[in-house]
Amino acid sequence: MEQMEKNLLKTVADISGFMPGSAFSLRKNGAGVERHSTEHVKILAKTDKPGIDIIVDANTVGESIHIPVILTDSGIQDMVYNDFYIGEGADVEIVAGCGIHNDGCDTSQHDGIHTFHIGRNASITYTEKHYGEGSGSGGRILNPTTVIHMEEGSFAKMDMSQIKGVDSTFRKTEANLGASAKLVINEKLMTHGEQKAHSDVTVNLNGEDSVVQIVSRSVGKDTSVQVFHPIAVGNNRSRAHIQCDSIIMGKAKISSIPEIAANHVDAEIIHEAAIGKINNDQLIKLQTFGLNSEEAETVIVDGFLK
Repeated sequence: MEQMEKNLLKTVADISGFMPGSAFSLRKNGAGVERHSTEHVKILAKTDKPGIDIIVDANTVGESIHIPVILTDSGIQDMVYNDFYIGEGADVEIVAGCGIHNDGCDTSQHDGIHTFHIGRNASITYTEKHYGEGSGSGGRILNPTTVIHMEEGSFAKMDMSQIKGVDSTFRKTEANLGASAKLVINEKLMTHGEQKAHSDVTVNLNGEDSVVQIVSRSVGKDTSVQVFHPIAVGNNRSRAHIQCDSIIMGKAKISSIPEIAANHVDAEIIHEAAIGKINNDQLIKLQTFGLNSEEAETVIVDGFLK
């Protein structure tokens, strides 16, 4: 494995290469190149379309599953379908993410469709990072779709980040919650240059006492454009909280459009949204410690997105 590939994996999945002995699947330039299963986690190649099925046995606890994707050739157009079946009572960590290195003039694009079936009383922590780099003029495009079906008493924490270097992204997330299911979505995003990012999140609180918390934090720099559109729909006795906070810099444009709907008298749904520039007092305070203005901005932005 080349050093550049190792660097991409480290950035998006916090690993430096293949992971023998663990549940692992690596996709590179539109094809699966390495795949391992364990006793309680099976990773199987689909036979009808590109992608994998990840099957976690009931009551499996403590396993980590890594399924990164990297694109290193310019001009790759990749679409993949990954389905996760999390057995009743299981508790696992899933680390995904996609890194694009494009030194050419053709657009490289990855569209990943992830569908989660989370069984009764099961729990997952899901981390997904997107990153782009390279010296070429070709675009780096990532369009993730995440669909989540949660059975009674299940829990999911979804941490989804776009670090930098992605020219265009359209993210779509849809979740359907059963009784007493709880979903936490943390979305972090940075855009710069002329980059564009759009994120739609729709959560249907169908089961009694279902709960969702959606937190979006973003930073828009230069002339980049961001749109965040979260929707929470209470169809039963349920609770939802949406919070959208953004820092705007340069000539960026940011739209935050939280939407809430209650179709049940005992649905409690709250939304908050704020967009603003960096506080000047914070900049001055950091500069008193010897930082210049650019360094101070970096410290504030990194802390905001941490």
